[in-house]
Amino acid sequence: MGKKQFAALPFRLDKSELRVMLITTRRKRRWSVPKGSPMRNKEPHLTAAFEAYEEAGLVGVVATRALGSFKHRKRKGDRKRTMNVAVFPMKVHGRERWWPEKGEREAIWVSPKTAARLVHKAQLRRLIARFAAQTARETSSPLSR
Repeated sequence: MGKKQFAALPFRLDKSELRVMLITTRRKRRWSVPKGSPMRNKEPHLTAAFEAYEEAGLVGVVATRALGSFKHRKRKGDRKRTMNVAVFPMKVHGRERWWPEKGEREAIWVSPKTAARLVHKAQLRRLIARFAAQTARETSSPLSR
């Protein structure tokens, strides 16, 4: 099965328009989401929230249940490992002025459609599209008003 990682899918609503944040990976500079390995004594969703803070300075509320997962190949020296990355939606409330990896990555807020076009992983693309469709249904429901 491979090793596990946990990721945040940072999002916000701008005038009822869904926006997601993508960040670049450090090595290949590809667009992706904040992710990292499990942390001792930290639940998966809290690890995802911590990675969003560490890599992009984001603070907010993260879902306790994963939206889904995608496969990611990680290289460590000569070894390649397949990681199974569980993705947790995170409603962003703000961004800190300083964070541990500030200046090491780029970050952009984009529409889900643009995000799906920019990310390298097809499985992540599908997760973003599914999350956008689910969010659109919830925000258009008369019960959510």
